[in-house]
Amino acid sequence: MSRLRERLQDWFDEWKKTARLDYWLALRSVTRQGRRSAIGLVAIAAGVVSMLLAAGFFEWNYNGQREATIRSRIGHIEVVRKGYMDAGAADPFGYLIPEHSPARKLIETFPQVDTLAPRLSFNGLISLGESTISFLGEGVDPDREKKLSGALTILQGQNLSSSDAKEVILGQGLAQTLGAKVGQNVVLLTNTKSRGIGAVEVRVAGIFSTVTKAYDDYALRLPLRTAQQLLKTDGVHMWLVLLHETSQTDSTLEKMREKVGDDSLQFVPWYDTAAADLYNKTVELFSRQVFVVKVMIAIIIILSITNTMTTAVRERTAEIGTCMALGDTRRTVMRRFLAEGVVMGLAGCIVGVIAGLILARVITAIGIPMPPPPGMAQGYIAGILVTPRLVFDAVVLSVVTAFIAGLYPAWKASRLEIVDALRHAR
Repeated sequence: MSRLRERLQDWFDEWKKTARLDYWLALRSVTRQGRRSAIGLVAIAAGVVSMLLAAGFFEWNYNGQREATIRSRIGHIEVVRKGYMDAGAADPFGYLIPEHSPARKLIETFPQVDTLAPRLSFNGLISLGESTISFLGEGVDPDREKKLSGALTILQGQNLSSSDAKEVILGQGLAQTLGAKVGQNVVLLTNTKSRGIGAVEVRVAGIFSTVTKAYDDYALRLPLRTAQQLLKTDGVHMWLVLLHETSQTDSTLEKMREKVGDDSLQFVPWYDTAAADLYNKTVELFSRQVFVVKVMIAIIIILSITNTMTTAVRERTAEIGTCMALGDTRRTVMRRFLAEGVVMGLAGCIVGVIAGLILARVITAIGIPMPPPPGMAQGYIAGILVTPRLVFDAVVLSVVTAFIAGLYPAWKASRLEIVDALRHAR
């Protein structure tokens, strides 16, 4: 075992010494042929900049839509009765959970939890004058919703004021369809837990919008106490847990499932909820577009470096013949040309990343006006978010494609015959 370790260490030391020489010579070759190398470097840098800007634009949209969805409707984790996600719509009163319980108190003690808000969902009819339409209602705790619904935009009027006020806020589309305005009274009708009809008259306190237009067309919110009186129940359908950071979702989810120990409860992460369906589909669509951009950039880099290095092989044929006559093996020649391609790819990537970061900041400062996307109610000002992962992807893409691009020229250089290569100089 010790002898094998010694051999591996010797091989590694020899490889390190050889690699240092190969990449030093590669750097000298790239800088010596400045004009030709510059063409390849510009092509690589332009490809990296294009990738960072395109992927950064999509990343900004991912981040904005994700946080807006979480902080306007669903929180990071939904805690519901088991089976509610599948059968809750058909039997909403069969899956109620106590508004206060030991499990809720335990969840609120987790250091990652910012706030926990109860939510009671129901549907029914809303009437104003002679107009009556259906709605999707949510009973909420106004005080706790200030954090949980931070991305919910009040377009007119004001948000809910207290947990027992006789008031309601309407989605923008619902208010337009009903013809309701702030300050008017509307009547809500719904089925109660005892299979009867519940009714309540409430004042329209405000009109809101979220990132999802389809939700705004049917949704309304009213204080939790008023909703419970309307439905004649003291339970809720879910606890919405808002964390300090979205990145804490998976780790906190596992801890909650392990420590709460209530088999009747189900913990659902935000990305598995129906409300996150639009976000998930958007990410899937944009990811395909980013992949196409990466493929196009890889093709550009391969063609540019292949052309540059093929020209270099043709111009340096005599030099290659001299090196081989002095003892360099075909493997050594091939290895050094591959190192030259990697150096060119890495140099172009560094230039491209720096230029991309600068352009991303400038463009974000100016802003990109965007029209309302499908399924959203209003336009927005977009930016470009370059993350460490995108920079890493750019480095890997440029270096790997540069290595692949150098394979053919390096192989061609290594197959030269010494006599023919030396005669080429005459």
